Amino acid sequence: MKIGCPTEIKPQEFRVGLTPNAAQEAIAHGHEVIVQAGAGVGAGFEDADYTAAGARIIDTAEEIFATADMIVKVKEPQAGERKMLREGQLLFTYLHLAPDPDQTHDLLASGCTAIAYETVTDRNGGLPLLAPMSEVAGRLAPQVGAWTLQKANGGRGVLMGGVPGVGPAKVMVIGGGVVGTHAARIAAGMGADVTVLDRSLPRMRYLDDIYGGTFKTAYASAGNTIELARQADMIIGAVLIPGAAAPKLISRAQLSELKPGAALVDVAIDQGGCFETSKATTHQDPVYEVDGIMHYCVANMPGAVARTSTIALGNATMPFMLALADKGWKQACADDPHLKAGLNVHAGKLTYAAVGDALGIDSITADQAIAS
Repeated sequence: MKIGCPTEIKPQEFRVGLTPNAAQEAIAHGHEVIVQAGAGVGAGFEDADYTAAGARIIDTAEEIFATADMIVKVKEPQAGERKMLREGQLLFTYLHLAPDPDQTHDLLASGCTAIAYETVTDRNGGLPLLAPMSEVAGRLAPQVGAWTLQKANGGRGVLMGGVPGVGPAKVMVIGGGVVGTHAARIAAGMGADVTVLDRSLPRMRYLDDIYGGTFKTAYASAGNTIELARQADMIIGAVLIPGAAAPKLISRAQLSELKPGAALVDVAIDQGGCFETSKATTHQDPVYEVDGIMHYCVANMPGAVARTSTIALGNATMPFMLALADKGWKQACADDPHLKAGLNVHAGKLTYAAVGDALGIDSITADQAIAS
């Protein structure tokens, strides 16, 4: 199979879909790898690193899209890239289709087969290709939230750990999954007073058993959520419904009940955001204010630490990428139900029900797509 890796063109996206190590593995399996010139520079990988691994450097994205059997990326294809996708081509990347009808319709029109990192599962019910970026985003969230809280950036002017005689910042984390757990650990490590909200009693018991001395837990009822939100200096949104749009947990009307200058960090923005007033921002212009509340809603947070993120993502995606290349997508998905769960689009049909529900589009099952 000819595997192509174009340069990411989303603003301030410095990650790359294939590391030199992943390229070397694919070539050892008998595949050809073509990489766009400069694709890895933002993550610290030079073109020479790819050629040393056996890959071929191509000048333009157009040539990669025109010739590759499988496109491996990080972020969802942008409008110009979607125009270059073709029938029968395999796309393997993050998609986040539920809040993005334009991308969904373009992928359907292209006739390509698209497998989304964020809906691939594992035997424990986890999301192994989302997890490494969730870990990165979770650990970044208190860091960027602390910056947002600084008065010069519009925030309350509160120091995360306080100082002797002055209490620490109060941080509320909504969601006790991968993002929320890592966010809570880092925020607590910065000295903040941290509470994690979740609706799963088993998950809260686990968090209490492991981190009981580090941060607190609370049940994520509507009443608890707004009560704790009123006390918070920072609120980190870390909820996820796999493949579906994120629920809105704080409304615009409720912003008036929050502390002036409080920081909202919406890590769920890729799935539409979990605050009603959330809208996607970039690393270049990450923060905006609504009703006196500061919002940090960067849609590709892990891109800020591109080298760490690229290597972590590459470690996770490589086995699946090799299976797709070695077997073809139909056989690979037939053999692995967890990879099959990643199938979102095939030949003009939507194959992920949660996306169809969110966008009002009829879908077929992945098994129907494989059998077609």
